[in-house]
Amino acid sequence: MLISQIRNEDGSITVAVREAGAAAHAVNGATSVHALALEAANSGRSLKAVVDAHGLGAEIDLEQVYADGRFLPPITHEDPAHLHLTGTGLTHLGSASTRDAMHAAASKVDEGATDTMKMFKMGLEGGKPKAGETGVQPEWFYKGNGTQATAPGGDLVSPAFALDGGEEPEMAGIYVIADSGQAFRVGFAVSNEFSDHVTERINYLYLAHSKLRPASFGPEIRVGAPPADIRGTSRIIRNGAVLWEKPFLSGEANMSHSFANLEHHHFKYGIFRAPGDVHVHMFGTATLSFGDGLKTEAGDIFEIEAAEFGLPLRNRLALAGHDEITIGQL
Repeated sequence: MLISQIRNEDGSITVAVREAGAAAHAVNGATSVHALALEAANSGRSLKAVVDAHGLGAEIDLEQVYADGRFLPPITHEDPAHLHLTGTGLTHLGSASTRDAMHAAASKVDEGATDTMKMFKMGLEGGKPKAGETGVQPEWFYKGNGTQATAPGGDLVSPAFALDGGEEPEMAGIYVIADSGQAFRVGFAVSNEFSDHVTERINYLYLAHSKLRPASFGPEIRVGAPPADIRGTSRIIRNGAVLWEKPFLSGEANMSHSFANLEHHHFKYGIFRAPGDVHVHMFGTATLSFGDGLKTEAGDIFEIEAAEFGLPLRNRLALAGHDEITIGQL
């Protein structure tokens, strides 16, 4: 089942569901995906069972919704501070090569001797533990809260001080926290973990700065477990023509960590198990246009798609104006 959210003229939300290849329908009485997910988590039912209990209403043309710019992120929280955008890196087979070369050049060390490669090798050796065992923890980073979640079709705004605005095509896990404090996975969505790779290249310790950018995911969440082998395409469109295009791989068959291990090391922290909160956790990539030497420009369209996850994710790159930062004295 694929699930999405549509903004109505009065500010309310329509929740739409469909099976892959089929028409979408509104979920009767649903005020948001967040509300449906919490209803499922707190009642011990599956999300599909909750949707079935609500019943389906009018058919919805999702392509027209996209064209009208009415998609919301496929899950939101009424208080954006309670939606957390986070991620992990160096999780995919082959994902270390670009970053290793980048960080080696910056720090004047041999490729393969960087902390990047050391972390990647740790994942290869201990990222998929046996049942009942704890695997090695991954690289982890924070991107922001719900104010940084850009709707599908919306602009990914790069701040004026940024040195780069580059796409990262990834799978994102979507989670809600039940009243009991237990995390429940809603499903997975394609995402663009938008980052500043030039800033990161200056020094690996700038990684945290490079990740404090908006991100987008959706338009649809695939409810349930993901395929082991996910194959998608990432492209950049400039002036109506495809400028760059490359396949990307995800899923555990193409990863050095299991999803369960990555989830464990995120939710082991009590601050991430606050009842009612939403988590969008991005799982890494091995495909970057930056790695091929491409410099993005304002107006470029990022398009990321994977067939099993519904409509493609599209966002335009925009540049913010300069803000005057002043600090007041109390």
